[in-house]
Amino acid sequence: MSTFVTLFGGLGAVLVLYALGGAVRGLPPVLRAVLAALIPLTAYFILMIGRWPGLDVAAIHISVFLAAALVLHAISLFRRRGTQLHWAPKLLIAFFVGLVFFNAGLLYVATSGLPVSLGTWWLGSNGHAVYSGFSGVVPHDQGAARAVSAELSESYKESLLGWHVELEGLEGQAPVRSVLIRVQNRTGLPVDDAAAELYLMRPGASGPARIQTLKMAEPGVYQGELHLPASGRWLVDVRLSREGALRYHSTQEVSVP
Repeated sequence: MSTFVTLFGGLGAVLVLYALGGAVRGLPPVLRAVLAALIPLTAYFILMIGRWPGLDVAAIHISVFLAAALVLHAISLFRRRGTQLHWAPKLLIAFFVGLVFFNAGLLYVATSGLPVSLGTWWLGSNGHAVYSGFSGVVPHDQGAARAVSAELSESYKESLLGWHVELEGLEGQAPVRSVLIRVQNRTGLPVDDAAAELYLMRPGASGPARIQTLKMAEPGVYQGELHLPASGRWLVDVRLSREGALRYHSTQEVSVP
């Protein structure tokens, strides 16, 4: 489920629950607002079990749901007193409502990219596909330095091994793609005792969203189907192992509109 759906779906649930709470006699206004915010938040965290979106996305949901309930509570208090809301609070409420929609749009673009037609018109394509989703960042710390060192060491071991690897099937924009890998050693003979796997992950994610094992169709040829579960940008990490040790890996970026 996309962040855009959970954010605006939960916001709509806050409005509906607050309206329904008004029909319950004896329900304090503060408790009415708290329940309208906490019930959608609880449902959101239950849906996110096993697919944590990150602390920043969770914080956006928490702040939006609580702010919506607080604004509804304030409006109800003014109506109970029979006084009109001053133009300054109205302006402030309008500002934050616009800010919610603006941030939600930025969040959608960051995770899924611009719509294809808009991205092509704005960024220019030159006959090629346009990818505008955020690819994530690499922290500049000791962990990043160790990762770079490990990558260089791994590349050196791969060069000594001398495998020639050909990858086919990741091109295009279909959500399901037939992937084929051909592996030969330095003498041109097929490598038929390797384990081939595809690690599918989002850019910047800490772990893979899916691991696909490829079966050997013939000596040195491994194939299988890769299912991309959602639209946006994905990284496919191709890994070839032998005797339990990683012998080759490469990463390619794919996209689903």
